[in-house]
Amino acid sequence: MKFRKFGKTNALISEIGLGTWQLGTKWGEPFNEAEALRILETAADCGITLIDTADIYNKSNSELTIGKFIKQNKKQFYIVTKCGRGLSPHVAEGYTAENVEMFVDNSLSRLGLEQLDMVLLHCPPASVYYKDELFAGIDKIVQKGKIAAYGVSVEKVSEGLKAMDYNISAIEVIFNMFRLKPAEELFPRAKEKNIGILARVPLASGLLTGKFSKDTVFGQRDHRNFNRDGQSFDKGETFSGVDYETGLKAVEELKKLFNTNDLAPYALRWILMHDEVSAVIPGASRAEQVLGNVRAAELPALSQYEMDKVVQIYDMYIRKSVHDNW
Repeated sequence: MKFRKFGKTNALISEIGLGTWQLGTKWGEPFNEAEALRILETAADCGITLIDTADIYNKSNSELTIGKFIKQNKKQFYIVTKCGRGLSPHVAEGYTAENVEMFVDNSLSRLGLEQLDMVLLHCPPASVYYKDELFAGIDKIVQKGKIAAYGVSVEKVSEGLKAMDYNISAIEVIFNMFRLKPAEELFPRAKEKNIGILARVPLASGLLTGKFSKDTVFGQRDHRNFNRDGQSFDKGETFSGVDYETGLKAVEELKKLFNTNDLAPYALRWILMHDEVSAVIPGASRAEQVLGNVRAAELPALSQYEMDKVVQIYDMYIRKSVHDNW
């Protein structure tokens, strides 16, 4: 495993992290704590040091299980957790320093920690990025020692650019072979300000694994079934906003390019070719998937031809419907 500096935090984190949205469970299925613990153990054994979670993941079971694993195994992870999506209703008015501190206290309790390494606002409404008093309040939470650093998880590049007006240390953004826009302006600006970048949804909800087809059936409670047009939350969270049938055509071209049916390692390695990225955070519902994710760090650097060809495939199939929307 290789390590990268996480922006102004100066922490060294594994370039392959572990996303825990579906920790120990497939989307829409019951939580499996035993499998979740196996996933965390496998991640630690593979040299993964970065864990990305959120207070709402698996109805808080992700944070609880991570805390249990740390206590049982005396393992040290750099933990990024997110807060805000538990607000009901999820509106900008709910993003106050008081609420953020309450969320932080709850995460500290679930994780069994005295200080959180990194807290991200969890894809808040766009107007939140103009609430000066909120970010001033979060600075005070840092001063209290409850969190070491904070940042934002965003839906749109424009939100990440605005958030850099504040004292943030990290931006989490969707970035993958089907979502190229962050590399244009967000990454250079973040590099200039020494802000860490976490690449989320790196496999476009599994579409970039190369394992899906037009006949693939997703469960009734799986967002890949019910949120393709943004019926429940931002459309960009599902297949990165790409039309499923169109995405399959692009995937076939990518398989030809890399001469493989197992596209996932190449999709992750492509992300790591961007030096501004501190870490990529693929998820895992089974321990074996962690091993597959780690393979990306072992691949040689992609050639300039391969990098250019990915852009050509994006331009041909994806750009028109995705690029200007996020």
